[in-house]
Amino acid sequence: MTPQDALDQVMALGDPVKAGEMAAYHKVERPYVGVSNPQLDTLYKAWRKETDIPQRVEIAAFLWDSDVFEAKVVAAKLLTQARINPDEAVWAEICRWVPTFDAWAVADHACGAGARRLYLNEKRLDEVEAWTTHESLWVRRAALVITLPYTKSNNPKDEELVARDRILGWAASYVTDPEWFIQKSISWWLRSLSKHDPDRVRAFVDEFGDQMKPFARKDAVRTMR
Repeated sequence: MTPQDALDQVMALGDPVKAGEMAAYHKVERPYVGVSNPQLDTLYKAWRKETDIPQRVEIAAFLWDSDVFEAKVVAAKLLTQARINPDEAVWAEICRWVPTFDAWAVADHACGAGARRLYLNEKRLDEVEAWTTHESLWVRRAALVITLPYTKSNNPKDEELVARDRILGWAASYVTDPEWFIQKSISWWLRSLSKHDPDRVRAFVDEFGDQMKPFARKDAVRTMR
């Protein structure tokens, strides 16, 4: 199983009609093949049976660098796994992708893979914090998307609470950013947190809500009572 084999398998499933529809939907100039998520899921699950972690990282790197939309998505899927030990090479590869983010779909798949590596090693928050001042809105946005697991615990440990407050500080630094996707990332993080820690969300909105875009402020609290 080589990286080229993996890419060839993605390309072989192509559907020109679906590819055109996907290109129109995503509105980012790159090759689209027209392969569905269920088809990609079948591919990466089969690859996992044939490969070890170093091989998966090599395959994922090759697929990501091809710039084919579906190849990028399945690269992230291949590295999305709860338990990987050691995982330094996987984390490093995902971080290599971050500066190349240029759209929400590929970024969200990559952040989903990275979130599992980050949540198990909070020292990596130092690296993610550097993304918050990056010139690219997609990199800044990724800092909140990849940290979404920190919003989901009903009974967080002390270190998780420290991380929550740290990330809320990043969100606070974004509130005056006019970019729609940045504002949406703030509201997404707050809305997720509101289901488990509504008091922190209320405090944030009380302090910073007037500086947020109205749609983001409304979205942040829409599931709260």
